[in-house]
Amino acid sequence: MNTGLRITAFAAAIVATFGTAYGVGASIDPVVAEKPPAAHDEHAEAGGEEAGEKTEDGHGEGHDGGSAEGGAASATAGGLQMSEGGYTLALDTPRVAAGKPATLRFSVKDDGGRSLTSYEREHGKELHFIVASRDLTVYRHLHPTRAADGTWSVVAEFPAAGGYRAFADFKPAKKDATGITLGTDLAVSGKSEPAALPPVRATAEVDGYRVTLDGALAPGKARELTLSVSRNGEPVTDLQPYLGAYGHLVALRAGDLAYLHVHPNGEPDDGVTEPGPEVSFTATAPSAGAYRLFLDFQHKGEVRTAAFTVDVPAAGAGESKESEVGEKGESHGH
Repeated sequence: MNTGLRITAFAAAIVATFGTAYGVGASIDPVVAEKPPAAHDEHAEAGGEEAGEKTEDGHGEGHDGGSAEGGAASATAGGLQMSEGGYTLALDTPRVAAGKPATLRFSVKDDGGRSLTSYEREHGKELHFIVASRDLTVYRHLHPTRAADGTWSVVAEFPAAGGYRAFADFKPAKKDATGITLGTDLAVSGKSEPAALPPVRATAEVDGYRVTLDGALAPGKARELTLSVSRNGEPVTDLQPYLGAYGHLVALRAGDLAYLHVHPNGEPDDGVTEPGPEVSFTATAPSAGAYRLFLDFQHKGEVRTAAFTVDVPAAGAGESKESEVGEKGESHGH
């Protein structure tokens, strides 16, 4: 399998506390951290399920974001608008309380105000629903159910108060339809504290698993990212299909939470793709900036999420430089 390009850690000064960014983080970079992380230093830069919760063994069709041939994902940023292409994301529960299970209800409306009830299944689902905190320290890839009238619902719990963004990623079941990602704000009430964007690292640890990121994003250019999963120092070679693939990657841009949804190169049972330890993706960043990557992977019947912060430099900046990330598994300077 292609080992991908080596990730480059570029020096950038990032002020990671946004006006509406609240939540929690931790030094080992889990998806949901229990305390604020150390501030991002001057030399650094996806009912429902959450990381560690059991889920189904999803199978589905291919996605425009990637292919066995390594097709590039679109460089267009998604999720910045609640209305696009004649559809609007209508969130019926725009506010929930922190630390308490709540039922989120929403629908996708057409220009006539009618709820969309016909979707094309992609990676085993009619619609992918992602919720992330504005500071990108809390992430949920949820699987809502749809009622006959087009209303979607899912139970979720968010540990930190503050501003969140909800994304609906779907494709209407109609001729010549294209995939759409709509976004809208969600408020989680309760006592809140701002958190810094977790620092750049080429490794993430979650529930005893270690995931290493190799490769770098570039604005407007297709780049390959390879993520390798190990446990107790041994490579994991029996990843299980999740949503029709051995991994599911979502990238969100810090600040405005522009959404980039990509899928692996290859799929289970294609005769080529192995079930780990590596999962590769081809993606195109819509712009320079700081991004948060969330990899969902399934092993031994449970889905876990590894999260990374990466810097995408301006086009042409530092392309000839090689980082120690990927060689040593850590970003230089942390």
